Amino acid sequence: MDLERVEIPSQIAAVAALARETWTQHYVPLIGAAQVEYMLAKFQSAEAIARQIATEGYEYYWAPGAGYLALVPDPVRKSVMLSKIYVLADRRGTGVGRAMVEFAEKRAAELGGAELWLTVNKHNAGSIAFYERMGFRKTEAVVTDIGGGFVMDDWRMAKTV
Repeated sequence: MDLERVEIPSQIAAVAALARETWTQHYVPLIGAAQVEYMLAKFQSAEAIARQIATEGYEYYWAPGAGYLALVPDPVRKSVMLSKIYVLADRRGTGVGRAMVEFAEKRAAELGGAELWLTVNKHNAGSIAFYERMGFRKTEAVVTDIGGGFVMDDWRMAKTV
């Protein structure tokens, strides 16, 4: 599977649309519509994605019609955060997610990362099981206040690359 680096406004807009589709479908049952809308606006709008790419060190990649991911290198800690990885519902179970994680591992190594890590909602059993199949292990519980009266109640999961 070929992933394209997201760099131009049309790609950013397409990824924001993918985010809306995947998040609404997957997260409303887990965290509710209000928190999903808040998080989409704060973290996954076209404006937020463009800012993350331009000023926060994020690298976004997408497979049109399938999904996207974002990586954030931390050279000081020699780690790379897999900040986002989302696959459209009709493409789950087809190998897209596995290919995206393998890409993230390869890119993390290229960036000098010894560890690839992510956070996942503690109640997101399907995703946790997928990450464990991909070699990630829970390292700690993380509760993050994201503003707006919302918190993220997550597991931090990591693997060596």
